[in-house]
Amino acid sequence: MVSLSAVQASNSSISNSLPPGLVGVFVGATNGIGEATVKQFAKYAQKPRAYLVGRSQEAGDRIVRECQDLNPEGQYIFIKADVSLLRVVDEVCHEIQGKERVVNILFLSAGVLDMTKRRTAEDLQLRFAIAYYSRMRFTLNLLPLLRRAPNLRRVVSVFTATKEGQLHLDDIAGENLSMLTGRPHLSSLMTFSLEALAKFAPEVSFVHDYPGPVKTGIGRELPWILRAAFGVILPFIQIPIEESGERHLFLSTSSRYEPNGVADGQKASGVPLIEGIKVAEGTDGKIGSGVYSVDWDCETCGPKVTALLAKMREEGCVEKVWKHTEGEFKRITGNEKAYDLSPLLFYVVV
Repeated sequence: MVSLSAVQASNSSISNSLPPGLVGVFVGATNGIGEATVKQFAKYAQKPRAYLVGRSQEAGDRIVRECQDLNPEGQYIFIKADVSLLRVVDEVCHEIQGKERVVNILFLSAGVLDMTKRRTAEDLQLRFAIAYYSRMRFTLNLLPLLRRAPNLRRVVSVFTATKEGQLHLDDIAGENLSMLTGRPHLSSLMTFSLEALAKFAPEVSFVHDYPGPVKTGIGRELPWILRAAFGVILPFIQIPIEESGERHLFLSTSSRYEPNGVADGQKASGVPLIEGIKVAEGTDGKIGSGVYSVDWDCETCGPKVTALLAKMREEGCVEKVWKHTEGEFKRITGNEKAYDLSPLLFYVVV
């Protein structure tokens, strides 16, 4: 376990070890973990520029004011958007691309606990649209700006890391999966897609994490009896929201989670390692390999999960997952803003 004191020590050195003007994009920033993390970003970074993407204008305006109180030298821009729709994701990314040359942190925490299998207007299951397709579309669209950053280059997706399980290749979109079977499937889907992107962007590091039991608004649409049950149990096991924000800023900035090949800390792209903290093991079992499945305590997945991922990787799951994802993107958006994922060319197809 990475102690909270170590996390705080690392975060406290952000202003001294990273340059001013870091740019962060926080999708799902108007509640819970996203809100807590963007506030820590405002607190610790020098003259940060943060984009807050969410559905609630009222919450967005409030959080912008609170960030300005924390750090008046920063800039905080709220973008109101329903990110369950990929066309809206493209519009948000286009707006950011028009204003920024680089992005240092892409933080993805939007999600919903939905048991009804509702569908979006783009014919995607709502929970998969928000937790997976939307996040991959944001990452794909903003990857060129991340690759261009001169120092910190990090994608963090808050979901169910370290809980990876059997991937159902005959039902990648999860049409027939229950909540119980859907979680390990979707967790593996997330990790393998980040691995696919990392192959073509080795300059960027990718963190898929499990936040643990944190009180957020994600369960607001659950049946009342489940909300009541969580309300009774959660206070006894939950991680304080401020600690969660601290830990997620650590995941977003520490050199513990370096891009592929940087394992000695000498060319750290993030905050240099503090005493007692080492570069983490990636999802392939290698130190500093660029993609990380991380539990709530900032420790990476154990050998059991690593072995399972290796077995599925050998069966071509990374390629199959990305082929499916690319197919859904093309079905919904056509060729517009679809990026060619090759190691040498990375351009927009118009």
